[in-house]
Amino acid sequence: MASAKKAVLGPLVGAVDQGTSSTRFLVFNSKTAELLSHHQVEIKQEFPREGWVEQDPKEILQSVYECIEKTCEKLGQLNIDISNIKAIGVSNQRETTVVWDKLTGEPLYNAVVWLDLRTQSTVESLSKRIPGNNNFVKSKTGLPLSTYFSAVKLRWLLDNVRKVQKAVEEDRALFGTIDSWLIWSLTGGASGGVHCTDVTNASRTMLFNIHSLEWDKELCEFFEIPMKILPNVRSSSEIYGLMKISHSPKAGALEGVPISGCLGDQSAALVGQMCFQDGQAKNTYGTGCFLLCNTGRKCVFSEHGLLTTVAYKLGRDKPVYYALEGSVAIAGAVIRWLRDNLGIIKSSEEIEKLAKEVGTSYGCYFVPAFSGLYAPYWEPSARGIICGLTQFTNKCHIAFAALEAVCFQTREILDAMNRDCGIPLSHLQVDGGMTNNKILMQLQADILYIPVVKPSMPETTALGAAMAAGAAEGVGVWSLEPEDLSAVTMERFEPQINAEESEIRYSTWKKAVMKSMGWVTTQSSESGDPSIFCSLPLGFFIVSSVVMLIGARYLSGMP
Repeated sequence: MASAKKAVLGPLVGAVDQGTSSTRFLVFNSKTAELLSHHQVEIKQEFPREGWVEQDPKEILQSVYECIEKTCEKLGQLNIDISNIKAIGVSNQRETTVVWDKLTGEPLYNAVVWLDLRTQSTVESLSKRIPGNNNFVKSKTGLPLSTYFSAVKLRWLLDNVRKVQKAVEEDRALFGTIDSWLIWSLTGGASGGVHCTDVTNASRTMLFNIHSLEWDKELCEFFEIPMKILPNVRSSSEIYGLMKISHSPKAGALEGVPISGCLGDQSAALVGQMCFQDGQAKNTYGTGCFLLCNTGRKCVFSEHGLLTTVAYKLGRDKPVYYALEGSVAIAGAVIRWLRDNLGIIKSSEEIEKLAKEVGTSYGCYFVPAFSGLYAPYWEPSARGIICGLTQFTNKCHIAFAALEAVCFQTREILDAMNRDCGIPLSHLQVDGGMTNNKILMQLQADILYIPVVKPSMPETTALGAAMAAGAAEGVGVWSLEPEDLSAVTMERFEPQINAEESEIRYSTWKKAVMKSMGWVTTQSSESGDPSIFCSLPLGFFIVSSVVMLIGARYLSGMP
């Protein structure tokens, strides 16, 4: 027991990490950044129609309560006093859109997830209203007009859900990304909950001016969004409100603890990786894959398909920092798809074992464009393809190709980042759940042909939210001064193939990407109409038939 007590010298900070695939609550020692305990709950995703992705906001909230309760129980078993938890930070999946009733606390529709494609025709009709010589949306927000961001999702809800329309008319509706929904609920909900967001999450809505750091009237008029439903925008590190969850006895032990940190998940990982200097970058492997490079206090606009976004603002009176971002929609989600849709693995961890059996994709390439292609292409008509199949191909090769796909997509956004910044990265700092896969990390080093560096504690997203919460004015238990930041142990993966082989594999991948484009017309993603199949090229049916014929025998692992 002595060692457990020794580990908690100094105040503790908790972090809610609400991602697309799971929710976690983690508790850190603010003096050493040591992770003391955590609990994780997987979150369901619903796919009501082709291209639609939704989640239940109440399930998300319940998962947060459960994670807090279980983590507090585990801390108790370690003889750690939870009254030492002095602050809580929130990190969240960005862009995912929730509208709820402020009088009852009930969501008015499911959360429309960032991956959702139903708004493609809305995007196309809006893009016709933007003058070619004055893309005011991109110049104000740093973002391309895309289904990815919250404004078009909110527009869809206002156009199509009567409960949302009625609540807006009756002044009962509140909009927010997941951080807003959680903070409002955790600070009292219908009984005085705080309706706010931070600058990083606001910068992903397409309604926020990243220069003035305010909701933009012209953008709200363009998307026809009533400004009265938007949350108040705050910095990423300040006291927003106090925890009020007395209805949950175990989680209620944190009653009165300030919620004082809020960062979109990718900004949180940038902070957790301590990328505070201009030019420092990190890549997070989660449901998607996100490469962020700190550009300091200046907005850098990309010439190569990257986004300009707010990195963080660590205090009300502190300066705002910006980042260039390369966003890939499908990374860990491809592993979940192999598990849940094809059934070729029973758990996500099995993918490494299958890939290790063959050590190659044997010429098989997998482009997982399930939600179109994000950076650097921004091509919504793309869809997933597996190509280069032969009768020799089996599930191990497809597993290997899935891991390679994550690495190739990272190479594409890293190339774009290097062209925009002018100084190539000498190594890549990585984090996220997928970095536990050693084959993936080695593949990444081989395909980038630079070293890949991974912290021994991969929970950098939660760590970033905890750092922001602990450093907030009025809390002050976590110093962000360079000399006070804890040294981090790193694992390093060096390239093990020659540069020529790396380039050949990458150029073949790019051929596969070109073949993934142009599969879908607009109407199919918006309406969910079965006539989608009428718009698909013949190649789709050929590839599908081959997959089905080979699949029955070879995906099962039969010889």
